[in-house]
Amino acid sequence: MIPFVVAALSLTTLSFSALASSPDFPHLSTTGYGEVIAKPDMAQFSVKIVESTMTAEQAKQSVDKVVSTFLDALNKEGLEKADVTSSNLYITPQYHYPKNGKPELVGYRASRSVTVSVDDLADLNRYLDLALNSGINQVDDIQLKVKDQAKYQQQARMAAIKDANSKAESLAEGFGKDLNGVWRIDYKMSGYQPVLKRSMAMDARSESNSYQDSTIVIRDSVDVIYKID
Repeated sequence: MIPFVVAALSLTTLSFSALASSPDFPHLSTTGYGEVIAKPDMAQFSVKIVESTMTAEQAKQSVDKVVSTFLDALNKEGLEKADVTSSNLYITPQYHYPKNGKPELVGYRASRSVTVSVDDLADLNRYLDLALNSGINQVDDIQLKVKDQAKYQQQARMAAIKDANSKAESLAEGFGKDLNGVWRIDYKMSGYQPVLKRSMAMDARSESNSYQDSTIVIRDSVDVIYKID
């Protein structure tokens, strides 16, 4: 897919000369912004099984059984072991706190998490269904991604540079000045922000097409100080 490149429309200039000693010659500072809107083609999700029972052993057995069932189902689907990570078992006692008297032990709460990397976004809902059918009862996180992140980041960076230059040229012209080269460039990669990233209960089946229709916004920016005549 050809990404849609968007240059930020804000014409606000930000001075960042305080970050370093200010030059002793005429200059202007701009901040350029760039965005690339891309369609995700992969994902990563984290799910969890949480059980509360009367004994710690019952809680452990219940949680381990669900995780084992889910891992077996993923293995049958041909998912590589490197794409699946399961956490250790966590068990905590649960107490009832009466107004008068000592806390009363009422059971144990056990949990385990599984994180799955999905190389093809079209498989995401199928793997989530496997989690449901295995007894998983909580989805902690779904992150949509692109395989070639560096390519899109480069496009956003070039859009940010173009935006910074355009602002500098406009400002210089407006004040009757000429640009005379770049004195300083400050850059820190901004990263990307998925439009769909959420934590929710296991009720996602009604939104089976939402992942395919989502987009990822990859942003970048650059600060530049120009010499002017």
